[in-house]
Amino acid sequence: MTIPDIELETPRLVLRPPRLDDFDDWAAFMDAGDYLRYIGGPQPRSVAWRGLMSVIGSWAAYGYGFFSVYEKTSGRWIGRLGPWQPDGWPGTEVGWGIIQSEGGKGYGTEGAAAATDWAFEHLGWSEVIHTIDADNLPSKGVAAKLGSRYLRQDRLPAPADMEVEVWGQTREEWQARRQRGAGA
Repeated sequence: MTIPDIELETPRLVLRPPRLDDFDDWAAFMDAGDYLRYIGGPQPRSVAWRGLMSVIGSWAAYGYGFFSVYEKTSGRWIGRLGPWQPDGWPGTEVGWGIIQSEGGKGYGTEGAAAATDWAFEHLGWSEVIHTIDADNLPSKGVAAKLGSRYLRQDRLPAPADMEVEVWGQTREEWQARRQRGAGA
């Protein structure tokens, strides 16, 4: 299978499947920032490379994975987000991670809303979840802005092997919210 030629645009972002030339930005994102305490801690370049390759491989094998996130005005890589469901994962997830310098500007919510629309429309998912560390208040805020709610506790498979809160909503809940004009 080949990687689909997809590009999603929001008012401030461009989302597309990651490429090898995203690696330096991806590795920097995975090496420094307070947010890393919620996703397993800093990673050396060699581990970040494996992570990027697994996302590129997910796109090639399944036709979906995290998108690379670019800020429209600057053209700068600012994070990764989107649909994700590795083997053993607790559900069909739309996750997000934005570089620390761009945190708090609503990019995660804006991009995750576009990725959720895409996942429901193109992947046929019936539910979207978000796996969130119990102490990660900013991510809980993003989930709530998306209309998701706490569903349950669960555990991520190895190598993460950590307890997480699972937030989410059904396709019907998402569509009803979007029709009312609510959402990101």
